[in-house]
Amino acid sequence: MGILEKIAEIEKEISRTQKNKATEYHLGLLKAKLAKYRAQLLEPSKSAAAKGEGFDVMKSGDARVALIGFPSVGKSTFLSLMTSTASEAASYEFTTLTCIPGVIEYKGANIQLLDLPGIIEGAAQGKGRGRQVIAVARTADVVIMMLDATKGEVQRTLLEKELESVGIRLNRTKPNIYFKPKKGGGLSYNSTVPLTHCSEKLVQLILHEYKIFNAEVLFREDSTPDEFIDVIVGNRVYMPCLYVYNKVDQISIEEVDRLARRPHSVVISCGMKLNLDYLLETLWEYLSLICIYTKKRGERPDFNDAIIMRRGASVEHVCHRIHRTLASQFKYALVWGTSTKYSPQRVGLTHIMEHEDVIQIVKK
Repeated sequence: MGILEKIAEIEKEISRTQKNKATEYHLGLLKAKLAKYRAQLLEPSKSAAAKGEGFDVMKSGDARVALIGFPSVGKSTFLSLMTSTASEAASYEFTTLTCIPGVIEYKGANIQLLDLPGIIEGAAQGKGRGRQVIAVARTADVVIMMLDATKGEVQRTLLEKELESVGIRLNRTKPNIYFKPKKGGGLSYNSTVPLTHCSEKLVQLILHEYKIFNAEVLFREDSTPDEFIDVIVGNRVYMPCLYVYNKVDQISIEEVDRLARRPHSVVISCGMKLNLDYLLETLWEYLSLICIYTKKRGERPDFNDAIIMRRGASVEHVCHRIHRTLASQFKYALVWGTSTKYSPQRVGLTHIMEHEDVIQIVKK
C-alpha cells in the first residue's frame, strides 16, 4: 500500500470515529500517523530533483507576498494591475504555468509579489504543480489567497485544507509548548494551565509514534493534540493570510457586505478596479512594515529615501541596515516621532522605532 492510500485510509477512519472521551487516544494516534505520512510525502523524490522541476524566485525587496488560488480567479490580472509586470491573463484555466514575480511600490517599500500557478484539489499530494507552488508559498511573509466571490466558500475551504496538510498554518500563532528530546530519563511532563485536550498518556502515545521515549514537555497553554504534533514535527510555518474575494461586481451587495465583514477578508474587483487601495493598505498592516527617515546634522530629514524595517525594530537594527560598522561607533541617536515622549529625544541602541520616525545618529 502506497503512502497516498495510507493517508486516505487514515482520513476515512478519522471521519468515521466519533469524538468522545473514549476515542481521544485513538484519534490522537491517527493524527500522529497522518502527520508522519504527509511529511514523507513532501520529501522530494530523487527523480524530481534530477529533472529540475522546481521553480523558486530569488527573494528581493523588503517583503515577499505569495498570491495563491485556484485557476481563473484573477491572480494574473491582479499582478498586472498592482505591478509593472505583465502576467498573461486569459479566460481559460492554467494560463500561468510558472512563478511570475512582480514588485509593488508602496510607501517607499518594494514588496515582491509572486503570481503562482493555479492550485488544484490534491495539490499537496503533488497534483498539478502543487508541490512547487506550496514550497514557494512557504517562503513568503504573507499569503494572499485569491478567491472567486461567485463560488462561495468552497474554494477557501479546499485551499486551507491543502495548505494545512503541508504544514502552513494561516493566521495562527505557534503553540506555546516547550518540547526537548533527551538522551535518557523517560518522559518529563508538566503544564502551567489546566489541559482539556491533552493528557500525559496521550502525549506519551503520540511521542512513541515518533519513536521518542525520552523528552521534556511543558504545556504553557491549553493546546490540542494537533498543535502538539506540530511542535514535535517542528517544520510548520505560521504566517498571516489575507483572503481576497475577487469579482464582487458579479454578486449582490448583501453578499459583498457579508464577505467584507469576515475576519482577514478584503473584497475587490480587478475587472472594475474596485477597492484596490484598501487592499494595499491592509497588506501593509499584515506585513508589519514601518518607514524610518534619516537626518544629517544641521540638515532637513530625507523624506525621499525611507529605510523599511519590520515593526519592533530598534535603533541598533537601523544602524545595521545603514552600515554594518555603525553600531560599534554609535554614541547616541536623536529621534523625532511617535516613539518618543518629546522631540527630539536622545535615545540608545535599544529604543524601539515606530512608523515615520526620523533618526539622527551621532558617532563617538
